[in-house]
Amino acid sequence: MARFVRWTALVAAAALLTAGCSGGSSDDGKDGAGTGDAQSSAAGTSGTAALPASLTGQKLGWGRCKATADSAAPSSDWQCATLKAPLDWAKPGGSTIGLALIRSKATGGDRIGSLLFNFGGPGASGVDYMPAYSATVSALHEHYDLVSWDPRGVAASEGVRCRSDKAIQAAEDVDATPDTPAEEKAYFQDAADFGKGCEKAAGKLMAHVSTTDTARDMDLMRQVLGDSKMHYFGISYGTELGGVYAHLFPKKVGRLILDAVVDPTADSVGHALNQTRGFQRALDDYLKSTGQDPAQGSKKIAALLKRIDAKPLATSTGRELTETLAVTGIVLPLYSKQSWPTLTSALDSAKEGDGSELLALADGYNDRDSSGHYGTTTQSQRVISCLDDKQRPTPEQTRKLLPEFEKISPVFGDFLGWDTAGWCHDWPVAGQYDTPEVSAPGAAPILVVGNTGDPATPYEGARKMVDELGKGVGVELTWKGEGHGAYGSGSDCVDSTVDAYLLKGTVPQDGKVCAS
Repeated sequence: MARFVRWTALVAAAALLTAGCSGGSSDDGKDGAGTGDAQSSAAGTSGTAALPASLTGQKLGWGRCKATADSAAPSSDWQCATLKAPLDWAKPGGSTIGLALIRSKATGGDRIGSLLFNFGGPGASGVDYMPAYSATVSALHEHYDLVSWDPRGVAASEGVRCRSDKAIQAAEDVDATPDTPAEEKAYFQDAADFGKGCEKAAGKLMAHVSTTDTARDMDLMRQVLGDSKMHYFGISYGTELGGVYAHLFPKKVGRLILDAVVDPTADSVGHALNQTRGFQRALDDYLKSTGQDPAQGSKKIAALLKRIDAKPLATSTGRELTETLAVTGIVLPLYSKQSWPTLTSALDSAKEGDGSELLALADGYNDRDSSGHYGTTTQSQRVISCLDDKQRPTPEQTRKLLPEFEKISPVFGDFLGWDTAGWCHDWPVAGQYDTPEVSAPGAAPILVVGNTGDPATPYEGARKMVDELGKGVGVELTWKGEGHGAYGSGSDCVDSTVDAYLLKGTVPQDGKVCAS
């Protein structure tokens, strides 16, 4: 089952539901050299050795973007290039890897610089998602070059494929909420096998795809793109990445937006508990919108899942809808209020014995197309997050935690509870930290946007991020809305506040609330 914690951002989820390559460049495509501040920033704040000129002075060969296995080629407004970055940031003069970048130059006058986007996951492809998201940020596009990339270990940037399509589909039959010793053994064996597959596929890269590694990649991008400051828009997991960047390079922070905020004070169990609350809160709001009592409606859905666990549902594809796939299908429409009617239809069909609609939603969440091919998003996500997360709950510890998860949510509790032990079980590489360090004393103000109805990154995380960034740095903006993320979700108040910050440098009062 795909992990819910730090899952894909707003744009990815919305695209799945609706569906059922910068500064320092001249018009002739030749790129200017970097700003030359790499040695001081790398040797100082980041704690790495000074960067060689072969990296900081590299010229990017921007050209027409090509189609990938998961998306068609974008229009000619978009250019792509490959950035060289150190494999190991402790040895910046050693082996390098290629990072895939995409950009579209500012469409109007009065250009501010590059605006770098990360769409979450970890594991989401910025090269694939950026063109689709450009319509949402058209006002920003007038004054910024829109830039995104596939982080190390993702898609075109040394993306990791841990399993074949056939093996992934077979693994979907493994019960993610084991009820018997045999099911539990199969669950943990599958987790261990996945880790071994990733180790074989990734090789040396396996130990160098952390959020800290990617934050250092970002500062190298800033320099090569020719920007003196980092302007950044991070969504979902991208907020954690932005916080880590601000901690490493506080003096390089320009205008940073963090939307759909990951709680930086939560360890892996804490994230799972947060998401259990967040998804249950969103489900309650959905049930209220249909005239149902949330407690009773949740009990009915939980009972449906138990029936599916005992006897999977038939679908029009010939595949069966298991309990694991069913709960995954329920999760996806909760990312966007506009998709709630889709959830109603899918649940009604399942109650009648047809699992086709829930299976289609689960396939969208799991990055599976109609031909049975799976993308690498969820695989990269696991490789990155298990390198980040130091905590490794044992099966015994998880069993003790399950009552707390189940009390919070009868629908999602079991799944996210077991996930705390299964996600990185017997992982071949040790995790790096319990919680990320995001304190950024001396940084320019960073706008942190929280949505009260966000299921995947619950609202409380925004205040935690503000507090951890530090006094005078984090500035909170609240939207009383639904869905994953706030910007571009229908609030003129949110959009105008973010635009004013990014375009004019106008910092709102900390604690501003947008009711609509």
